[in-house]
Amino acid sequence: MLVSRISGRAAGRAVAVRARIAPRLHVSVRTIQSIAQTDRDTITRLLYSIGTKREVERHLRIFSSSSHPSQPAKFAVIKIGGAVLDELDELALSLSFLYRVGLYPVVLHGAGPQLNQIIEREGVVPDYIDGIRVTDAKTLQIARRVFLEENLKLVGALEKLGTRARPITSGVFTADYLDKDKYGLVGKITKIDKRPLEAAIRAGALPILTSLAESPDGQILNVNADIAAGELAKELEPLKIVFLNEKGGLFHGVTGEKLSVINLDEEYDQLMKEPWVKYGTKLKLREFKELLDHLPRSSSVAVISASMLQKELFTDSGAGTLIRRGYKLFKHNSIEGLGADRFRQVIHDRDPEVLSGFQSVTGVLADMKNTPYTIYGDEPLDVVAVVSHPPGETPVLTKLLPSRAGVLNNVMDNVFSAIRKDHRRLFWTAQADDENRAWHFERADGSFTRAGKSLFWYGVQDVAEVERIVNAFEEKGRIARVYLPVGPSAPPHKKPDPTAAPGGARAYSTGARRAVRGYATMAEPAAPAAPVSTELKRLGLIGARGYTGQALTTLLSGHPHLALAHVSSRQFAGQPLAGYTKAAVTYSNLSPEDVEGMEKAGEVDAWVMALPNGVGKPFVDAVDRGAAARGGVAAGSVVVDLGADYRFEEGWTYGLPELYGRAALRTAKRISNPGCYATTAQMLIAPLVGHLAPGALPTVFGLSGYSGAGTVIATDPDGRPTSAPKVSPESLAGGVRPYALTGHLHEREVGHHLSRLLPAGGSGMTVAFVPAVAPWFSGILATASIPLQGRMTAREVAALFAGRYEGERLVTLMTGVPALQDIENKHGWCAGGFQVSSAGDRVVVVGGLDNLLKGAATQCLQNLNLALGYDEYAGIPIA
Repeated sequence: MLVSRISGRAAGRAVAVRARIAPRLHVSVRTIQSIAQTDRDTITRLLYSIGTKREVERHLRIFSSSSHPSQPAKFAVIKIGGAVLDELDELALSLSFLYRVGLYPVVLHGAGPQLNQIIEREGVVPDYIDGIRVTDAKTLQIARRVFLEENLKLVGALEKLGTRARPITSGVFTADYLDKDKYGLVGKITKIDKRPLEAAIRAGALPILTSLAESPDGQILNVNADIAAGELAKELEPLKIVFLNEKGGLFHGVTGEKLSVINLDEEYDQLMKEPWVKYGTKLKLREFKELLDHLPRSSSVAVISASMLQKELFTDSGAGTLIRRGYKLFKHNSIEGLGADRFRQVIHDRDPEVLSGFQSVTGVLADMKNTPYTIYGDEPLDVVAVVSHPPGETPVLTKLLPSRAGVLNNVMDNVFSAIRKDHRRLFWTAQADDENRAWHFERADGSFTRAGKSLFWYGVQDVAEVERIVNAFEEKGRIARVYLPVGPSAPPHKKPDPTAAPGGARAYSTGARRAVRGYATMAEPAAPAAPVSTELKRLGLIGARGYTGQALTTLLSGHPHLALAHVSSRQFAGQPLAGYTKAAVTYSNLSPEDVEGMEKAGEVDAWVMALPNGVGKPFVDAVDRGAAARGGVAAGSVVVDLGADYRFEEGWTYGLPELYGRAALRTAKRISNPGCYATTAQMLIAPLVGHLAPGALPTVFGLSGYSGAGTVIATDPDGRPTSAPKVSPESLAGGVRPYALTGHLHEREVGHHLSRLLPAGGSGMTVAFVPAVAPWFSGILATASIPLQGRMTAREVAALFAGRYEGERLVTLMTGVPALQDIENKHGWCAGGFQVSSAGDRVVVVGGLDNLLKGAATQCLQNLNLALGYDEYAGIPIA
């Protein structure tokens, strides 16, 4: 498999990296952890080639959360058939892939084919009774040798890829004789000691087991590997149980087609009656059912080939055969048929409209009274769906509410299949940021997205008919009409053309199923006005010792065209620059005179001033003087100032592309980078500037990680200068510390620049801003309270934000309230939690960004890219 082979090369590079760094005793733990994280990120991105980012990240999140330090072996039990061991390289690559993303399966292997070859060569005729190998002393002696050899081969193959593995060939399984007179030295497992497995995982190694057991008096006993894997799974109760075989699944005995999913509760009895289900197939199905009957319903068994292991684990469609207990499905034509209390609880816990405050549970129930409907689902309510179907009209799937288990175990597919049987055509909607969005695309014949919401359908091929149906839905209120602002300052109360987008472009596109994946480009930027440059250019960084400078140098390591030529820090002069991997760079201590001379000589194409407020002017003046010698500012280098010195200065371009456009930045030579708080505050208020109550005072309360306070120079144990946080987390004692309660510089910055968005004749804006420092490292969460001129609903506010930021690749809009994990170490800005007061005259919205990235370094790189003629997002990791 291509992905596995790529992962092997990546793993090999990781081994080489570790080999290079091992002799350097001064390498810090943080550096090693950083390399490990980079390795994980690389492998995670490779997974995106087999599934969508949302699928992969959702499965990773679920698998990662399945383990707990007290029970680390909860992810998966993987049983490897002996025939699969002959594909050793492919097998090792697939297991190494899991290790690289931080997942630790318990691996157990058989060795049946290898054992048969050896015992036949040595003149021993294999004997089976009831499918069980009769094991005498000589057979056991050979079996033990073969098991140990195959175990060490697999461990060795993993270690070559840089994946730590621990051979565990005894001490886990205790067994009694199954029937000594009948089967000889064959055991029946009576006890499992999981401590060796958990110890291996805590030590960062994959446990690799054989299926040999010991009796209480120390006699080694042979145990069928499938049975051993099942007993192991009963003890560990893992999320996934995987049987790797050479065929890649179970197959229908008549048609030869692979069985994609088997729901035992629904299909087992009928399957066992099928004439083609016999011998080994019947035995395996019986074993799988007996195993899953002992496990939580969230557990499942997958039968898959080694080469397709990643696709089975990390995509919704899977690749092998998935066996689960399942539940029989139901459908009811009334809430009472399901149970009103149960249905209300599902709506309360899962409905995104209810969770975001756009609708109440009572409102949902009231809407259902107005039209005939059918409720579909499974017995434990892992998935509940509601289809509205008035006589003579096209049905609409108004609710599709899965639990985590419902998604992971494909219950959504079962329920959706039941709906398809009843309805030959169907429309439904989902949020554009729905983590299951790929699932919707796969099951639709077409779709369009408008104002942050996607509408899907099947059974209708004519685009004109689709638009007619949608218009009828909106007129009758079966699908909520979504309004987009005509521009950044649409007047209050006026309902813009729902099909219009800023600039007059139509706000949605349609396409048949084959075009669906290509259509999903609402996050793509508009084409640049000028050809994108790929010319290699040089950057000088003044003030690189702080957190922002460090973040920028790390980003520059991944920039395809921009190289870091000089870094200057008085305190760090002579020390090597960490975090930059393109070339070895040493800190210098550049004076303004040095900068002037370098500018005159044209040694760099751009300068970044990462200096405290009030310190950068001598260096900017030096660049100006050097540029004058070259024919003026227009002939000189680009300057981006990260401080606040030039944010109000005439002749400087304010660099917030999402709000104030790209055109001016593409020709700019002097760019002021916005403040971190100021960026998120402006982006929270901007969509509503045309709707503000006259004389109102929008208020923004911001919480920032302590990195936002900057650094001070400290001394490490060897007496060398190092950076330390100006505000330490210890000093915060787990709490927050408000500061600059009035008159903060960002108040003026936000009001000054947002005034540019006011309708003609506006008298300027004033904003109240209160910051506080919090005990996390990086990330700003800001809450804006915005008085409105007229009444609005939360849905209309969300639509304004979706319209304002449509196409912005670094903007994410959510239905829920953003949390720290949504912004920390992310390169974009995030907003959500749209709420409106009961009177409809005040909006509260929450937004955030990482103050070191979109609040500083990432935004700086956007501005540099635009000014230097590059693609705006060059060098910015956009997942």
